[in-house]
Amino acid sequence: MRVQDGMSPISAIVGPEHTLRQAAVKMVQNRTGAAIVNDGSLPGPGVITERDLLHAIAEGKDPAAERVGDHMTGDLITASPRWPLSEAASLMVKHGVRHVLVFDDAELVGVLSMRDVVRLANTAEWTAALSVR
Repeated sequence: MRVQDGMSPISAIVGPEHTLRQAAVKMVQNRTGAAIVNDGSLPGPGVITERDLLHAIAEGKDPAAERVGDHMTGDLITASPRWPLSEAASLMVKHGVRHVLVFDDAELVGVLSMRDVVRLANTAEWTAALSVR
């Protein structure tokens, strides 16, 4: 099983100037735990996650005033759609992240989340792949 078999399409995109509240609304509307942060002035995409939002609120930040660009993750963990799903899952565990951006060459083609991995975890193909390791 490959990353491309489990990844989700990009569904929530925000800019760094959006507020944390706007990002949270976009994530809820799209039923996703992360939003892609995209802006032509950035060297590449970033991501803002539920965890980033939670940390900001725990620090007493005002979600209606704080900007995504000040809380997003810029150091991304990425995968190729052709990687084995188990390799991407291991990378997520190693780095303590729940979302991996999937690039095909330089093009962002999807997001792999822990939810995607768990959704596929009980399939026969996944079980067989784990037993080979």
